Amino acid sequence: MKTKRKRRGEGPGDDGAPTWMITYSDLMTLLLVFFVLLFSFSVIDVIKLQRFLTSFRGVGILEGATAVLDQAEPPPDMNGEIFEIPLDAEAAAHARQMMETYQAIQDFLAENGLEDVVEVRYEEGGVALDIKERILFDSGKADLKPEARLVLDKVADLLAELPNNIRVEGHTDNRPINTPEFPSNWELSAARAIRVVRYFIDRHGLEPSRFTAVGHGEYRPLLPNTSPENMAQNRRVVILIGSRNPGGTLTESEVYTSGP
Repeated sequence: MKTKRKRRGEGPGDDGAPTWMITYSDLMTLLLVFFVLLFSFSVIDVIKLQRFLTSFRGVGILEGATAVLDQAEPPPDMNGEIFEIPLDAEAAAHARQMMETYQAIQDFLAENGLEDVVEVRYEEGGVALDIKERILFDSGKADLKPEARLVLDKVADLLAELPNNIRVEGHTDNRPINTPEFPSNWELSAARAIRVVRYFIDRHGLEPSRFTAVGHGEYRPLLPNTSPENMAQNRRVVILIGSRNPGGTLTESEVYTSGP
């Protein structure tokens, strides 16, 4: 009876995967463990990341949503071919710059004892410094209080170190005002914003072309004007630290009104 010659590598139990698969699977397992360890070493603040991504809606980055890829488009064909996902280098640079600016501002406020009087947060168009009315102005007035100058002097030191464009916004609650100087909250909020801008320019010599002054009146409240506490939160001046596009001009989201 003729005996069938066995091929090299054949033998009992050779009906399963080839022997080289054992080494290959070990390699894949080691790689998986390696990347799991790398991920475990990183610390991600999900809340800050979500707030940061949301802040760039409508400013040319993550337009309309925080998704990195457009889910409406089908996934790319991966028939064994290498493909590239195009990245917006300018968008990435802008996001990185704003993250660095946010951290620098937080550090500055902590070092100068301003955390209790100045709130910092991400906002559409940049990083916002929120200063309440009680610190800067008397009710219904647009003249800076003496103690306001101490706060603004420190903020001016911060702004002098940053190259960013700056928009100063005045906000009020919904209580009506009708005086010869301020016929409505529009005039009051605009006058307060301009007063802060003039202080930075006249007292500290900051470049006027960096600034924009805006009065929003009562129309952009943080909270409903349903209690004295909420109203106090809505009466504020916001210093929005934006950025310049590559041409050095204001981005679309920063164009609200001309400077002083």
